[in-house]
Formats: sequence, C-alpha cells, structure tokens
Amino acid sequence: MSTRNLDKLMAPKSVVAIGASERPGSVGAAVTRNLLAGGFKGEIHLVNRKGGEIGGRPVWRSLSDVLSPADLAVVMTPAPTVPGILRELGEKGTKAAVIISAGPGAGAAADRENAEWRTRLLRIAEPHLMRILGPNCIGYVVPPIGLNASFGPARIKPGRLAAIAQSGAVLAALADWGSAQGIGFSHIVSMGEMSDVDFGDMLDMVARDYETRAVLMYVEGVTEARKFMSAARSVARLKPVIVLKAGRHAAAAQAAASHTGAMAGSPAVYEAAFARAGLV
Repeated sequence: MSTRNLDKLMAPKSVVAIGASERPGSVGAAVTRNLLAGGFKGEIHLVNRKGGEIGGRPVWRSLSDVLSPADLAVVMTPAPTVPGILRELGEKGTKAAVIISAGPGAGAAADRENAEWRTRLLRIAEPHLMRILGPNCIGYVVPPIGLNASFGPARIKPGRLAAIAQSGAVLAALADWGSAQGIGFSHIVSMGEMSDVDFGDMLDMVARDYETRAVLMYVEGVTEARKFMSAARSVARLKPVIVLKAGRHAAAAQAAASHTGAMAGSPAVYEAAFARAGLV
C-alpha cells in the first residue's frame, strides 16, 4: 500500500477552499463557516469566481490568484468544474484534495457517468501524485489541529478516537453524539466513494498516529481487500478497532449499494475477515 502524500491530508499546514460561499443553506457556506471557526492555525485561502470577502478574509476569483500551493484543497464546486480544478491544483503543487462534490450522473446512466468522472479525476491527479479523499463526502476533520473542512457539526472536541465512515449521515450523528457525551476525536473521516484513498490507507495512517488510541469504523463495502486486511492486522496489534458493518440484511445491503455504488458482500465473509484481522 502507499501512504505517499497522505501527510498533507493528515496534518496540512495550509488549506484552500474552492467554492467558498456565504450563501445561506449551501454546502459551500457550511464548509467555509466550519473551516474559519475551527481554530486552524495554518493558512486558509478562499476561492470563488465571484470574489469579495468572507469573515474579513479576501475571496480570490481563481486559483491563479493564490500565490503559494496549499497542502490540502477542499473542492465543493459543481461536478463539471472539478476536473479542471484538480488539474490546476496539481500544476500548482497541491498534493491532497478532499472532494465534497458528487458526480454529474443523473437518471439511468448515473452509475456509468459517475464512474467515468471518477476515473477522469484519478487520471488527472496521478501525474502530480495528488491524493483524493472522496468524492461525494461530507468532508474531513482533525480536531487536535483545529481543522474542520466539512459541512458536519461545527464544534468537535479533540480526543483520541478516530471515526472513519462511508456514510456522511452516520458520521455526523456520531460527531453530534460525541459532543453531547464529551467524547473527543483525533480524526473524523468521510470516505465517500473512495476513488483513491480507501479504508486501508486510512487505517495505515491512524496506526502511525500516536494521538489516536482507538478506531471506530462504519463500513458499507471494502475495496482493495488485500490492502485492507494488511492495514487492519497492523493497526489492530496497536489499538482497538471497532467496526459496524452495514448491509448484513437484504434491505440494508440494497441501501448501501445504492448509496456508494459498492456491493455490501456476504456478511459471513466480512465477519470472518474482521475476526482474522483482529477487528471487533
């Protein structure tokens, strides 16, 4: 497995938000509000073709106006604009991107169109060694460094538990529950459609993170099974990993497949794999 450039995702020193907004009810506004209010000490650059200011900060009209490359980009613009944005980010030297945007597909051809779109994103990112979290996710949060690049809950307490999930709704509910119970998090990771960064990558990274003492996962389907098993065995030797597997019954499996496009798989196979890796 490769964790190349995932350090830019795990502990960025600068962030650029493309699609930053103040429009009430928009994803861009929610992410921007969380990003500015989180207490992140690094540089934050806001980009929107309309320009202006948000919270007293300038909003650049294009990425070319941002003089230095950011470690991490957060992309929340319409799907057709994302490939061009990724290409420009790669050329500027950004090495990690969280793509909140969902694919362009609609109707009967949605699965095919979205798959082609994801493949195009990967081809653009590959020459620049850029890593992609998502697309179609609620974002990414690292409370210990004050980074909240998500449209989930705003105030999340720093702690020692890493939460990793394919379902944004489950992840947001978990963060809300943690806030109510006084439980903090080291990382909150919305995996989305896992076009690049997958469960194996994230498990490998949190295994190396001293601040993370336990891992909680919500899994709909695993890709790259060999890589996942290797990472799971490695992290389970160091810290407890608890997994909630969706799709154990027919209706749930159908819902999981329609949500991420991933097959839920046989419950018995997953249970055997988790047990072999030492996951609970």
